[in-house]
Amino acid sequence: MNAMLPISIWRWYGVAVLAVLLDQTTKGVIANTFTLAEQVPVSAFFNLVYVLNPGAAFSFLAKAGGWQRYFFILLALLVSAWLVHMLRTQRPRYESLGLSLMLGGAVGNVLDRITKGKVVDFLDFHWRGMHWPAFNLADVFISTGVSLLLWATFRERPSQTMSAP
Repeated sequence: MNAMLPISIWRWYGVAVLAVLLDQTTKGVIANTFTLAEQVPVSAFFNLVYVLNPGAAFSFLAKAGGWQRYFFILLALLVSAWLVHMLRTQRPRYESLGLSLMLGGAVGNVLDRITKGKVVDFLDFHWRGMHWPAFNLADVFISTGVSLLLWATFRERPSQTMSAP
């Protein structure tokens, strides 16, 4: 393979880097401004909070005893390597954007796990006393990336997916 990557690939890596920077900046602001477990109401359904999550989504494996940190670091690094590889091939725009956002989100959260042992979460949506688990921008980027990949998949024209008789 040619040592020089096409400019379009660097654009998608740039999107991933921007996602990491936005994620890490917002987490840093929260960690340096709030005390742990502090909540600041923003609206009737949204708070800013400062919590540390040792698990995954919905605090999955949060109380597993510590081994999960290394498991999630390894998993995120493997997924990130796969996403970098996937971005090296020419893909439709929304698919590339989805992969880039997923890469940025994965790297953002793995940086927290490596440096803090836990992920900083700060977005808290609630309704009538019921709270959605707090999350962060990396989670938003991952979810948006997955949604874009699904959308791109279903957006394909039937003639592209059906085999000739």
